[in-house]
Amino acid sequence: MIDVAQQINAVRRMVGTHVLEAGEARSVTISRTYGSPIDDVWDACTNPERIPRWFLPVSGDLQLGGRFQLEGNAGGTIERCDPPNGFAATWAYGGEVSWIELRLSATAQAATRFELEHTAHVDDTRWAEFGPGAVGVGWELGLVGLAIHLATGQTVDPQAAAAWSTSDDGRQFMSLSSRRWCDVSVAAGADEVDARAAADRTTAAYTGAAPEAGSAS
Repeated sequence: MIDVAQQINAVRRMVGTHVLEAGEARSVTISRTYGSPIDDVWDACTNPERIPRWFLPVSGDLQLGGRFQLEGNAGGTIERCDPPNGFAATWAYGGEVSWIELRLSATAQAATRFELEHTAHVDDTRWAEFGPGAVGVGWELGLVGLAIHLATGQTVDPQAAAAWSTSDDGRQFMSLSSRRWCDVSVAAGADEVDARAAADRTTAAYTGAAPEAGSAS
């Protein structure tokens, strides 16, 4: 049983901006603490035999300079690798390229602080339409799987995960996550009306519910 409130409250969310050689970019950062030692969390995030146990099947060369492909999802190139502290990689999906960076740090009592930053160009069409939740909600769903895997050692059943995502609890999780990303976006300076409308579209995209009446387009 997944405690929706516990999983939502376990995550710290941030929205930022960066100046890249190619122009301005925005980022979402998700951080939380897992009660597992850093070497175990690193292995779960980089071992091609373990990644499918909580996320997606992956193929390719998972080392510096190597290319990877997640089944039915993104692929990219590993640009930096510093075990067990983190890695950086490109993230190509839907004809657009963005960047991810994982940062791990050991904390007290053999726990690990996990921080994932996903950066995309300002003109990314998904950001304009859906705001940070387009990326944030999806990553949070994946990190629920990681939390279960690290806590139990078990493999997350893809069919059970798909069924949960369409359940009342799953829809509540996605709605709450979308709302939290909206709040973070507004706190970072986004126009509140536009941010709320983007969050409504994000929630609708993930849950299949119609956006609230009166939302801006």
